[in-house]
Amino acid sequence: MAGELPVRPAGLAPAHDVRVAAFAELSAETAYRLWALRAEVFVVEQDCPYLDLDGRDLEPATRHLWVEREGLPVATLRLLDDGDRLRIGRVATRTDARGDGLAAGLVTEALALAGEREVVLDAQSHLVDWYERFGFVPNGRGFVEDGIPHTPMSRPGT
Repeated sequence: MAGELPVRPAGLAPAHDVRVAAFAELSAETAYRLWALRAEVFVVEQDCPYLDLDGRDLEPATRHLWVEREGLPVATLRLLDDGDRLRIGRVATRTDARGDGLAAGLVTEALALAGEREVVLDAQSHLVDWYERFGFVPNGRGFVEDGIPHTPMSRPGT
């Protein structure tokens, strides 16, 4: 239901020490470091100059998920409430932290927060198989965004 905050089912512990917060709960430093990580991955590494700060980070139902190492975020994603479903986006892992399962831990935690609600995402097309292991299936025509092929995917609610 729109506006309801996702809650982790009772008894389910977070994966990989994933931190979860609404924007209002983030310290200014943490917010800055999360946005810097996203810019490092998407704008610099993937050479996609785009307006990352689109206003959706501020929405009360948005949840920011991240993993820290030595006090700094090394992987992040955001979970948006689109009313009838939730949306995973802005999944980013620092290059030196890749291969450690951090993004998988973030997606697992986001799905736990989603509970029985449908979850959608726009996967970079080379990651479709990776998202399929979490129960996502392609659900529309691919498209190119910022020069990168994407595939819309969904994981039905239960």
